[in-house]
Amino acid sequence: MLDEKLKNHHIILASGSPRRQNFFKNLGLDFEIRLKPVKEDYPSRLTHFEISNYLAQLKALPYKDELKSNDILITSDTIVWHNHEALGKPENETEAYEMLKSLSDKTHQVITSVCFTTTTSEKTLYSITDVTFKALTEDEIWYYINTCKPFDKAGSYGIQEWIGQIGVTEIKGSYFNVMGLPTHLVYKTLNSIAETF
Repeated sequence: MLDEKLKNHHIILASGSPRRQNFFKNLGLDFEIRLKPVKEDYPSRLTHFEISNYLAQLKALPYKDELKSNDILITSDTIVWHNHEALGKPENETEAYEMLKSLSDKTHQVITSVCFTTTTSEKTLYSITDVTFKALTEDEIWYYINTCKPFDKAGSYGIQEWIGQIGVTEIKGSYFNVMGLPTHLVYKTLNSIAETF
């Protein structure tokens, strides 16, 4: 399978996200976790998937000079797109509350971009999932914030957590994309890279 095809390649996952790391483990791939700080700013003219694409590519920049010929660097970024605005990670409880209140009883989009970088190429893909929440009560929102402290998650929620279990009424697209990585696209792209690289 894929691990055999990639046996002569070295995968570098530039992500501190436990969820993304588990995805790669579940795909049966050997990989190295390599982390470098990146200031996640983007030009205000960007919208929608342009933002996550830009940030995924931005996260690859600090690694480019150190890549070896058999390295495949994978960087990614997830945003929540709602009311023509990108919702990132909340900085505090108040911001988390405001985000979840705005998502209540509405449909939003979760966009994850993944950038694959080698010494000779760079390819960026993205996936979009529509997620609909029921009308969340004040108590439900605060219970979730106080219990799960979703400050490391775009849009202030993790679909795999309590709020997703009781609040999400409909999903159109990849569930795993909402968790932080469109695994079907990663698998397909790594297969393609293995065959040509």
